[in-house]
Amino acid sequence: MALASVVDLSFDYPAAPPALRGVSLELEPGEVVALLGPSGSGKSTLLRALAGLVPHFHGGRFTGRVVVAGLDTRTSRPAELAGPAATVFQDPEDQVVMTIVANEVAFGLENLGTPPAEIWPRVERALADVDALHLWGRKTIELSGGELQRVCLASALALEPQLLLLDEPTSQLDPHAAALFLDAVERLGATVFLSEHRVARALALATRVVFMDGGRIVLDAPRAEALGWLKTERPGWANACVSETQALSGELALSLRGISFAFREAMPVLEGVDFDLRRGEIVALDGPNGSGKTTLARIAAGLLEPQAGTIEVRGRTGYLAQDPGRYLVRETALEEVALAVNRDEQRARAALDRVGLGWAADRHPRDLSSGERERLALAAVAVAEPDVLILDEPTRGVDPERKAALGAWLEEYAASGKAVVVATHDRELPAHRRVGLCVSETQAALRGVRVAV
Repeated sequence: MALASVVDLSFDYPAAPPALRGVSLELEPGEVVALLGPSGSGKSTLLRALAGLVPHFHGGRFTGRVVVAGLDTRTSRPAELAGPAATVFQDPEDQVVMTIVANEVAFGLENLGTPPAEIWPRVERALADVDALHLWGRKTIELSGGELQRVCLASALALEPQLLLLDEPTSQLDPHAAALFLDAVERLGATVFLSEHRVARALALATRVVFMDGGRIVLDAPRAEALGWLKTERPGWANACVSETQALSGELALSLRGISFAFREAMPVLEGVDFDLRRGEIVALDGPNGSGKTTLARIAAGLLEPQAGTIEVRGRTGYLAQDPGRYLVRETALEEVALAVNRDEQRARAALDRVGLGWAADRHPRDLSSGERERLALAAVAVAEPDVLILDEPTRGVDPERKAALGAWLEEYAASGKAVVVATHDRELPAHRRVGLCVSETQAALRGVRVAV
C-alpha cells in the first residue's frame, strides 16, 4: 500500500497561473524519488501539498486529493502530518524558530511528545549525521546559510519520519556536508521525495524520477529509463558541465589586504586575508560552510567593516545576497529592477528579458517561485552594471538550463571589462580562478580561515 498518494491534484495561487494541473502519483514505503523540473514548474507546491501546507497555509483553489499515511490533507492540519512527514524548505532562514541550535533540533521532537530521555540522543545523532555537532550551542542567528541549512536538515532527520520532503536541501552545502546528508537520508529508510536542481546528487540517490513542467508531471519512470529520457528530451539536466577558463590579468578592480573580521571577539571568521580581483575575470569563492565566504563577500561589497586590513575598490560594487527574497520591496518585478536605474523601465525590461523573466514584469515578486525570485534579484543588481559584481550562492533554486544561461551571461559580463566574484559550492558555474577558504586546523570550528589562491 502506498505511503502517500496524490490524485488529480490541481492548485491555483490567488491571481497567478495554475501551479499544479491534474497531478497524480503514489509514493511507496522506502523509495527515494527525485523530483526534477524547471523553476516555477510546481515542484515546491507539490511538496507543500504533501505536507498539508497547501491548502491550509498557502491559500488558493484546491481540487483533488492528497493522502499521507492514511491522513487526508483536506481534513488533517499540517500539525497532524508533522509526525509521519517532515519537510525541509528551500529557505532555511524561514524555517528556524529557536535561538540555539540544539534547541532548534529538539523543538520538533518536543512538539511530537517524544519521551524526554530520547530527545537529546536523537538531537546529537541528527547533528552528527550532517557534520554539525560543533554547532550545538551556537546561536542560529550567527550561522552561515549553509550551516543553517544543516541545522534544518538535522531537525528533519531527528524526527525519523516515514516521509521526508526535501526542497533543494543541499543548495547551500559544501560537497562534504551534502554527501554526509545524503548518506544519512539513505540510512534513514524513509520514503524520500527530493526536489533538487543539482541533478547528479539527486540521481545518485534516487531509484525513480518524476519530472514536472508547467504544473504537470511529464515523466514518472525508474532511474535508468529516466536517464535516457533526460538525454533526449532535457539534455540540460543530463549534461551538466563545469566551465574552467584560463586566468586573466586585467586591471585591478578590487584589492583586500590583511582582512580580519569577527562577529564575537573569541570567534574570528577571517584572519589576515589577502584577495585581488581583476577586470575581465570571474573568481569563485569556495570552501566549507562557515569558512567565511559570505563574510568576505559582504566586506568586499562594503556591507561589513573589517576589524583590520584595507580595502581598495576601483568603481562601483553590486551585491546579491544568499536570500534575495528578503529585500524585494516593490509591488511588481519591473518596479523592483527599475529601482536601481532611476525607474528606467526600458533598461529594467531588458534586464528582466536577460534572465528569462520578461513575462513576469507585472507580477508581484512574492508570487514568483524561489528560483524566479533569485533571477529577479540578479536582474535588480546587474541592471546597474556595477564594475564589481558580487554574487552569494546565485544558483539556489535555479534549474540546470537557467544555470547554463547564467554562466554564459557571467562570462559575457566579465568579458565586457567588469569583474565578478561568486561565493558558491556549485562547480558548474564558470570561473577563471577558484579561491579556497578553509576553517583553521589549529582552532575550533569557525575560529578562522586561510585563503589559498
